[in-house]
This record gives sequence, C-alpha cells and structure tokens, in this order.
Amino acid sequence: MKNIIEELYYGNLHPEEGIVPTDPEYRPLNRKVSKLIEEAKERFSENDFATLEQVLDLTSDSRSMVTSASFVEGFRMGALVMVEVFCGGRVVKE
Repeated sequence: MKNIIEELYYGNLHPEEGIVPTDPEYRPLNRKVSKLIEEAKERFSENDFATLEQVLDLTSDSRSMVTSASFVEGFRMGALVMVEVFCGGRVVKE
C-alpha cells in the first residue's frame, strides 16, 4: 500500500467496500429481507411496489448518513485517543 495520506488524498480508500459483518445472523437476515421483497413484488400492485422501493431507498440513504457520521465520530475519537496517548494527558474538554 502506498502512503496512507496520499491514498486518502487521491480518494483511493474505500473501507466500506470490504466490510462484511461477521455476525452469524447477518446473511440469514439479508436472505429474509430479499425473500420478503420478492413476495411484496408479487403481491403488490406496480404502484404500491414502487412506493415500497422508494421507502427502502430513502431508508438506505438515511442509514448511510448515520453510518458516515458514526465513522467520522469514531475516527475523531480514535485520533483523540492517540493524541492523549502521545501527550500523556487528558485532551478531551469537559
């Protein structure tokens, strides 16, 4: 891997692409979701299913925003931990 700062600068880091949860319930849960979506597609009218797809897309967008904000906050917290370790003192303001 090249210098991580350069990789970050050039937009070459995409950690979300390699993340696969290790929770044993992850894959069965996704299979259930897929099955229910297929059932809805068969049972719902075209308009109703289009509405469901919009809801799912918006929910995905919302979760993505939360995930992004969580990543940023976690990154900041990790950086503060490193600053505290290297500085040997408390850096968090109360």
